[in-house]
Amino acid sequence: MGSAILMSRRRFWPTGLLALVFCVRNEWVRTVVVASFALSIAACGTRPVSLGEGPREYLPTDYEHVLARWTRTEHLLALAEVDDLLTVTSTFESWDFRWAYVIRYARDYRLSVEQRKLLLDSTLAETRAHHQFFVALYGGNRRWIDLTRPESAWIVRLIDDKGNETAPEEIIKIAKPGPIERTYFRYASVWRQVFRIRFPTSTPSGPTIASDAKVVGLRFAGAQGSEELLWELR
Repeated sequence: MGSAILMSRRRFWPTGLLALVFCVRNEWVRTVVVASFALSIAACGTRPVSLGEGPREYLPTDYEHVLARWTRTEHLLALAEVDDLLTVTSTFESWDFRWAYVIRYARDYRLSVEQRKLLLDSTLAETRAHHQFFVALYGGNRRWIDLTRPESAWIVRLIDDKGNETAPEEIIKIAKPGPIERTYFRYASVWRQVFRIRFPTSTPSGPTIASDAKVVGLRFAGAQGSEELLWELR
């Protein structure tokens, strides 16, 4: 990286840096960086989450709060070029999140009670086989942030604080986010590349998230640096 200075994580966004962003000549870079900064400010002070199963008593109006609870945003910046190398926003599609999602979706699409139950049962069953994340990326070079390309600048791993690190089982590119993605994951704009990333819940070595883990996260790493999106567990 030469003399480039890398900055990552929300705590490194001083007021002076935000002002400096407005000097960037590329208007779309500036727009996305500032929008992501606002999202990260909103995410500060996020509460611990639980991977526990069991029934929930969510209303359709609870969805936005649950979405915020399970969503994280991080930035990797090269200050020497005032370049946004990688901005990542991701929602952990956990048991808890999926319950709220189905309640909202069933209301919006006027599903019957039986249809809602079938959808809820099937989507919750998926959490026992996969840890799934909805991920939206932005970076200066669009080809480099396509996680499905062999020449992608980034690899992604599921991590926890017990030393587990797991490669994806599947990365699904959502080439053109439609009304569902744009409504239920509002950060999935046309300026970002969008994916669903699935990790196994277990491997021959054991669970990919330890039963006593206190933190779980996604790590994006490559030649340009690395950053982590973290969920504190309770």
